[in-house]
Amino acid sequence: MSLATLQAPRDGLLRRISDVLVARRGLYLLLLLVPPLLWLGVVYLGSLFALLAQSFFSIDEFSGTIVREPSLKTYGELLSPSNLDIIIRTVSLSAVVTLLSAVIAFPIAYYAARYARGRVKALFYIAVMMPLWSSYLVKVYAWKLLLAKEGVIGWIMAKLGLAWLLEAWLSLPILGGPSLSVSYTGMVLVFLYLWTPFMILPVQAALERVPGSLIEASGDLGASPGQTFRKVILPLAFPGLVAGAIFTFSLTLGDYIVPQIVGPSSLILGQVVYTQQGTAGNIPLAAAFSVVPVLIMGIFLTVAKRLGAFDAL
Repeated sequence: MSLATLQAPRDGLLRRISDVLVARRGLYLLLLLVPPLLWLGVVYLGSLFALLAQSFFSIDEFSGTIVREPSLKTYGELLSPSNLDIIIRTVSLSAVVTLLSAVIAFPIAYYAARYARGRVKALFYIAVMMPLWSSYLVKVYAWKLLLAKEGVIGWIMAKLGLAWLLEAWLSLPILGGPSLSVSYTGMVLVFLYLWTPFMILPVQAALERVPGSLIEASGDLGASPGQTFRKVILPLAFPGLVAGAIFTFSLTLGDYIVPQIVGPSSLILGQVVYTQQGTAGNIPLAAAFSVVPVLIMGIFLTVAKRLGAFDAL
């Protein structure tokens, strides 16, 4: 076959569209972004706006039907002593879990950032990430068994002759209960197990950015190890702590499965939302309760951004 017999490729529709997209990169980028942006706008933002709209409705006290007239009646119910107590309890619990996870995570992250090398560092990442590979429910029910009155923890305390110490702790108001599996102490322990990895990794990343020369210079200038920690290491690692707090605080704030399985009978936000939209059928009140963590996290993220936490993510 000679070259003269070869035909030029047809200038079809797809070829013309391809030429236009190559020539106009902005249009090409827009077409790539439209599907995910539509999905985000319709599914995510759309559901949030629907939730916000539902929170302005109310329930008729006599018929139990939803009154679809905008009002602030449902938000007024949030300020009742019982509902306000639920909000304060949830925020306090989230703050305690966040603070304790930071205390636990910092020395682990510091060791990984400053001393772990090679295989040891690889094992560190595996050890931190391994709990995240198993089923959420399996982990929670496993802790339920560990914390039960006849569980492993109670058995070990009895063998060590420390059963009296466990009983003394369980007798404390707020913290205690019939057993660890139905107490705030047990609930905090489970939350710490679940969310501490989300604190360790951002803190470790922030500590790796701290130049070793600054720590050496601090020691050369006569600073004690404690002063070096307070004046050099902690301020530079603080954005990582705030970044980790975003995860631990928000995850605790919205969780309802752990308090349902492990913990006392006192409700927290996630349980109330689940109960109101399910058993009680009070969709407006459930929506109003759902808006609370959104507002709290909006304020939290604003403060975190000012503290430079996003630089450590």
